[in-house]
Amino acid sequence: MLRYVLKRLLMMIPILLAVAILIFTLMNFVPGDPARIALSQNAVITEADLAAKRAEFGLDQPFFTRLISFLEGAFFHLDFGVSYTYSTPVTSLLATRFPITLMLAFLCTLTMVVLGIPAGVSAAVHAGKAGDRISMFITLLFNSMPNFWLGLMLVLFFSLELKLLPSTGIGSPAHFVLPVICGSLSGVASIARQTRASMLEVIRSDFVTTARSKGISERKAIYGHALPNALIPVITVCGQQFGHMLGGISVIEMLFSIPGIGSFLITSINQRDYPSVQGCVIYIAVTFSLMMLITDLIYAFVDPRIKSNYFVQRKKKEKT
Repeated sequence: MLRYVLKRLLMMIPILLAVAILIFTLMNFVPGDPARIALSQNAVITEADLAAKRAEFGLDQPFFTRLISFLEGAFFHLDFGVSYTYSTPVTSLLATRFPITLMLAFLCTLTMVVLGIPAGVSAAVHAGKAGDRISMFITLLFNSMPNFWLGLMLVLFFSLELKLLPSTGIGSPAHFVLPVICGSLSGVASIARQTRASMLEVIRSDFVTTARSKGISERKAIYGHALPNALIPVITVCGQQFGHMLGGISVIEMLFSIPGIGSFLITSINQRDYPSVQGCVIYIAVTFSLMMLITDLIYAFVDPRIKSNYFVQRKKKEKT
């Protein structure tokens, strides 16, 4: 297992290198001058001021010189440079925003799992009946709702009309209620639909029929035998959702004024803050790749067949 993990970690290196080169190149072709934006508060901007600011940012150097310097700092020193906007190392800015995004991503994913899996199991058990049709209609409705529209409706209803929940900030647990609802509903729908599809295949399997014939309860047959064998594709969806959340729920963080990775990325793009954008994108690539690795490892714990198959292949290789 350790060899597999090391192999996957080594495979991440060329992927991250390609992402770093791509985002650095794209940012240099984006319209807008970071030096002019940084000096926009000045009443008069002279060419000398622009030249001095570009030299301060290192933009006066050749493209390949800046690229090599960026890659060296990012991969050998975990240094993405200094933010043009905040005059602070990007690594420090990411470190202060990561716990907030992590908390929001965890709460959203937990809500998706707690609500989505039982809903999908219930729909599969009652396939073709009224409950199944109603739940599938609701999940389709959730999937069709844009996050920005849903967030605005939640703020209008719960914050402005009922005055029950705060609409911005992260000062208390109550501040996370609306963002979590807004960020998790579409994921609940995706997990529920995937769970239903997987369960429909497993419920008709011979081993479930055999378990029922032995006289065990229907609940144990469904949750003890069928569900564990239907979880592999569901875990994949959950891992993708959590990786996406860790990358930064940009719309939700901007809408609810949450100082996370997503809102930081959007602000940095608007300000043409090259080091911050590059650091955010590499961070997103790393977190998503690690989340996919963790998802693959969870497969082995959920389904013993995968773990046994891995060790059998390993033993064959060692014998040869």
